[in-house]
Amino acid sequence: MTFLEYIQQLSQDKLIYFALPVFFISMFVEFKIAKEKYHSKDTSVSLLMMIFSAIVEFIPKVLAFIVFFYLYQISPLNGVVNRQWWAWLLLFFADDFSYYWFHRLNHEVRLFWAGHVPHHSSIHMNLGTALRQGVGERIHKFFFWLWIPLLGFDPLMMFTLMGVSLIYQFFVHTELVDKLPKPIEFIFNTPSHHRVHHASNIRYLDCNHAGVLIIWDRIFGTFSEEMKEIDHPVYGLTVNIETYNPITVATHEYTAIWKDVKRVKKWSDKLNYIFNSPGWSHDGEDKRAKVLRKKLKEQENDRH
Repeated sequence: MTFLEYIQQLSQDKLIYFALPVFFISMFVEFKIAKEKYHSKDTSVSLLMMIFSAIVEFIPKVLAFIVFFYLYQISPLNGVVNRQWWAWLLLFFADDFSYYWFHRLNHEVRLFWAGHVPHHSSIHMNLGTALRQGVGERIHKFFFWLWIPLLGFDPLMMFTLMGVSLIYQFFVHTELVDKLPKPIEFIFNTPSHHRVHHASNIRYLDCNHAGVLIIWDRIFGTFSEEMKEIDHPVYGLTVNIETYNPITVATHEYTAIWKDVKRVKKWSDKLNYIFNSPGWSHDGEDKRAKVLRKKLKEQENDRH
């Protein structure tokens, strides 16, 4: 298949036309059931972030599709994998694995966090928050998928499963669903697991980065169980920005990085403020999530 034929097929993709009505109908139903979970200004910002991210993503997405196509063309497995049922299954795992590391590093590298933080800036957990996408993260997102076309998976398959994954993730942004049966909770990302991910409690910081499968968090040590009885999730940031200005929501962490970089002289400190985890400081308390969680665990052990 030629590149132009791939572009033609991509232009016929109707997944977004299916997804958006489902998203808005689901939000309406959730709002009718639990109005207290919504705040009009907050939801408006979420919708604006969705629009901003779509605009910012357009060029990186086009470039990614072109790069994926040419990597697929040079793959020794080109024409071997094709679109057989087992190929879709393998690609599902590869895509979800890539999403896990993309998402995890968005939390562990401050520059990436600056692009992802808008998604976590709401103090509400509802389906509208799912649409509050990170804006800046759209620029670096597709680098995490570059290895997949080299395995012989064509870019249309990849974009399809990336879309399916995002649709699935929309529905884990809710408080209306409690814990699901244990086998589902063990394997899949669920509303319970994702409430943990959006919580600012020290116990939950930078945990549960799953897309569809929670198994990656279990394997790589970033899983945390929701324990509402002893530590109910508190949503938002460790220090909330308290604004509904969409420009501020989208850019505030980039501004904070720039201020930190300007106030230090050593290049090692400058680089740490850009590439170390959020919370690192050269002259103050180390508030990185892994440090805070370690201190909390030590305190709990001392009490027992």
